[in-house]
Amino acid sequence: MIGARIRELRTERGLTLAQLAAAAGVSSGLISQVERDLADPSLETLRKIAKVLDLPLFSLFQEPAAAAVAVVRREGRMRVRSPAGGISYTRVSHGHGRLEVLEGCLLPGGSSAAEPWSHPSEECVLVLRGRLVVEVSGTEHLLEAGDSCYFDSSLPHLYRNPGEEPAGFLVTVTPPSY
Repeated sequence: MIGARIRELRTERGLTLAQLAAAAGVSSGLISQVERDLADPSLETLRKIAKVLDLPLFSLFQEPAAAAVAVVRREGRMRVRSPAGGISYTRVSHGHGRLEVLEGCLLPGGSSAAEPWSHPSEECVLVLRGRLVVEVSGTEHLLEAGDSCYFDSSLPHLYRNPGEEPAGFLVTVTPPSY
């Protein structure tokens, strides 16, 4: 499903497979395998592809246009995992519009990205369980269950779990971005 969506978006933009790969900093072989659903890209690779395509990350999983009211069932949520960083996200919001809501789970010692990154949005994170360090522009903010943090996502940021149990959190992003 995601492979066909990436191919569709790439061809709509008039990009060759090699051009997308070069711009995303990955191999043409990887893009080819992803487009044919022979490989599962990492969260970091999906972020790079989305950035090149100038789309929010979860739009790579986009479904047909939604109605004025959208119900998202728990079992029907879109999921993204990054085994290297120990993080997973499910999209709580319907995926169309100016607001994205994600439920995240970060394993002990895990991080949302290898390095802080930025994107043109605003973000608010609410910790549901465990502990979460929100690093923004090199400053760390330790959050516990019930705490929240708002920041400008154009500042380099990442999430880390310093605890010994998985951290669960909600993230709202507006507008959705890569």
